[in-house]
Amino acid sequence: MDRSSEIADFLRTRRARVTPGQAGLADDGRVRRVPGLRRDEVARLANMSTEYYTRLEQGRGGSPSPEVLDALASALRLDASERAHLVDLCGRRPAKRSRPVAQRVRPGLLLTIQTLDHVPAFIIGRRLDVLAANRLAREVITDFEAVPAAERNMARYYLLNPEARERVLDWEQAAADTVAVLRFQAGRHPGDRQLADLIGELTVHCPEFSGWWNDHQVLRRTHGVKRYRHPVVGDMEFAYESFEAPGDPDQTVCVYNVEPGSASAEALRLLDSWTNPRGAVEEELRRP
Repeated sequence: MDRSSEIADFLRTRRARVTPGQAGLADDGRVRRVPGLRRDEVARLANMSTEYYTRLEQGRGGSPSPEVLDALASALRLDASERAHLVDLCGRRPAKRSRPVAQRVRPGLLLTIQTLDHVPAFIIGRRLDVLAANRLAREVITDFEAVPAAERNMARYYLLNPEARERVLDWEQAAADTVAVLRFQAGRHPGDRQLADLIGELTVHCPEFSGWWNDHQVLRRTHGVKRYRHPVVGDMEFAYESFEAPGDPDQTVCVYNVEPGSASAEALRLLDSWTNPRGAVEEELRRP
């Protein structure tokens, strides 16, 4: 990944989406030939010279100070994920490529998601590789254990697996968000050869990928809503929570919760009972 072009494209796309009115700038009467803010307007809002901002946007600004990056983020109205991405692009030297090291889930963390046996839970790595998934995660999303280990990846599932377009409700938004997460990771790990290979694979095989990738949207998963259509129990809506695994910031634990008493909770209970031998027996005993 060319860091200079990444910085240039990111800053250019961010300023293109901010209107002068949103930035609190009055109409100066000049003909506006660009969408959003001009370079000199961004520079004024960030309290820096137009020449220096231009160098930054061209990837020639060196390593800006935290104060400069904070001023730019405020001028361009960046959210938390975008601010972090800007720091990754501008504030760090490109990492040297190194031999890939397989990510592994420690036994205690694996036991944790297996203990959550009534809700879907799984662990993903830095490239959205699915490192581990409990039984209900495999039932609700897809059976990752039936996929070769090298292909167990959420981006591959959402973007390349035809099943996902049927099973993931709001597929287009979910897929676009997944691309934004990958771009965030690419900024954080510029020397990751396997991540670069994954991006190349998705570019070739997913028709929508290039358009989303070139939008330069970035996203760091924290929480939100996921909706799936299961072929047996129907539609389910989950409130998901994602958090870094203690001691390993490159692993993320994801838990899908349902609202108690909701239709989704009932559907998940049925799915749990049908796929869990112990649950099936308990369900049978509850029948009159």
